[in-house]
Amino acid sequence: MSSLDDQFHSAALDDDLTATLDARGLRAARVGDDDQEGTHRWQDAVARGFLGGEPTEAQYTESFARNGYRRKIGVYDAAGVQTDVPVATFASWGTELTLPGGSAVPMCAVSAVTVAPTHRRRGILSTLMRGELRTAVSLGFPIAGLTVSESGIYGRFGFAPAVTATSWEISPRRTGWIGPVAPGRIDYITREQGRDAATDLYERIRLSTPGEITMPGGHWDRTFGTRADAEKADKLRVVQYRSPAGEVEGVAVYSITEDDDDWAASTATVSRVVAGTDAAYAGLWRFLLTLDLVGTVRASELSVDEPLWWMIDNKRAARITSRDHHYLRVLDVPATLAARSYDVEDVIALEVTDALGIADGTFVLTAGETPGVDVVDDPPLGVPLVRLGVEELSAMLLGAVSPVTLARAGRVETDDPHRVARVFAATTPPRLSFWY
Repeated sequence: MSSLDDQFHSAALDDDLTATLDARGLRAARVGDDDQEGTHRWQDAVARGFLGGEPTEAQYTESFARNGYRRKIGVYDAAGVQTDVPVATFASWGTELTLPGGSAVPMCAVSAVTVAPTHRRRGILSTLMRGELRTAVSLGFPIAGLTVSESGIYGRFGFAPAVTATSWEISPRRTGWIGPVAPGRIDYITREQGRDAATDLYERIRLSTPGEITMPGGHWDRTFGTRADAEKADKLRVVQYRSPAGEVEGVAVYSITEDDDDWAASTATVSRVVAGTDAAYAGLWRFLLTLDLVGTVRASELSVDEPLWWMIDNKRAARITSRDHHYLRVLDVPATLAARSYDVEDVIALEVTDALGIADGTFVLTAGETPGVDVVDDPPLGVPLVRLGVEELSAMLLGAVSPVTLARAGRVETDDPHRVARVFAATTPPRLSFWY
């Protein structure tokens, strides 16, 4: 952990958060990293919130061992029956978010947000979210982020969909490979070898894709089934791509579901492709699309602009669906905008409104090789002015949506949306390759 991550992890709960819930007969508390029983009961509440079954002993053990990096909050109702099980949960931690241009900024990641059905519509989620965002701001996090199961919840807190993910279902029998034939070789490896290779590869490449974040603890073990509570880990198959020079440049993990009626029509579900080079990407995907006895290949959390689209000759052999995925929330406008790069030199003013009063104000962005952001009382004359909410600013930060589109949708006001769009454009489509 960085010093900022450490400070956030151990910070006291926001005073308004605790006072508001206390006035409603509820108690908010951090679940201690060494509180094994409290962590188990917190996990019970999370499992219930996400419609899961009761955790097994193996899941309890693994969760306690691997989730110490999370700042875990529980809300407790002393008038209930199971007073040790939270009626609401919230987790957060410090990570890094990649911005256009290859820079990274500290980000407050949010997860495990649940409220028991018995305690809905009491303002618990709003109190938790506002309080934790205030804590993140006070410590200097410029941005917050989360992946959501319900997309209609978080807009009122200033979060916006900044990265869209696509899911693919490909019929390999209906299409041919027209991409490059990679010069390296594919080999099967163990799940442990795949995990280690993917960990190294991802750290080498995550700064090349806006939207990616530092991999949270335990996620690689979940992906590769190398933790004690992994389900159906025996179904996972792992391959690696090695260059002619012998360098491991890519890893893929997949599983097969047999078709009992037609064994030659099995389904391959690709859990992850981590490619450090274009050759590795081509080599791994060509392999996956030519598996024996497979009639369908499925993959998710892919980019909206995958090179794979241009590597198959029959585009209609692929059914692609898109979904909002990574939500961002700007907390510090100057720090966030100054951290990313811009391909054009220009000066624009942004008048940002924020219902939570965190990031509102008027800002002058000087875009270019060395960007800068000034806080001003009034927009200067002769500079294009953009009026928008923090939600819209967060949505267009990584270049996933054009300000022209937002202007046409009535979400931003500006006399020259095309000029603003050129400022915020990014050459690499943003992507987040996993859920957290």
